[in-house]
Amino acid sequence: MKLYYSPGACSLSTHIVAREAGIAVDLVKVDLLKHLLDDGSDYHAVNPRGYVPLLELDDGSRHGEAGALLQYLGDLSGNTTLLPKPGTRERFEVIQWITFVGTELHKTFSPWLWHKETADSTVKAVRTKLAARFTELDQRLATRAHLTGDAFTVADAYAFAIVNWCNFLGISLKPYPSLAAYLERVAARPKVREALVAEGLVKA
Repeated sequence: MKLYYSPGACSLSTHIVAREAGIAVDLVKVDLLKHLLDDGSDYHAVNPRGYVPLLELDDGSRHGEAGALLQYLGDLSGNTTLLPKPGTRERFEVIQWITFVGTELHKTFSPWLWHKETADSTVKAVRTKLAARFTELDQRLATRAHLTGDAFTVADAYAFAIVNWCNFLGISLKPYPSLAAYLERVAARPKVREALVAEGLVKA
């Protein structure tokens, strides 16, 4: 199984879940600015959409979209803490948070805050929306260790990967101490740290 990724991109969530689940993946690095692989070949030939994550299964089929891959790997692992069983209230909660991260965080950050040509008015609107969402997360995480309670789930991998973009974009989390503490908690998990080291985001 291959995971096409870019360091620190949303693919980090899939990478983390693979490690947490004990699922071996071969990492294939993608330069998202040039859309090239390390061997110089065009990534669009692999994934016409041009973005990550992309998971190539052993049968050669390729699959994208972070939210879907998180659920696939969670189910594949058989770890019902990482992803509860279908039909349970616990799974319903996890899926809600995957959806929240995808629509309210991921697609608010991206593409707007990653492009210098984004209008100032748009940047201001995006930052205002993110502040509201961070406030909500901060309040929630003041009373629990993870998004759905005590257990780390695939939704936390996704939230960590996306909120961690604040470190790249110079967005301070000081107004959100519980959210900041949550990021530190997740980053300290052994398998998360392995993923961060493998992607060159922290030193071993």
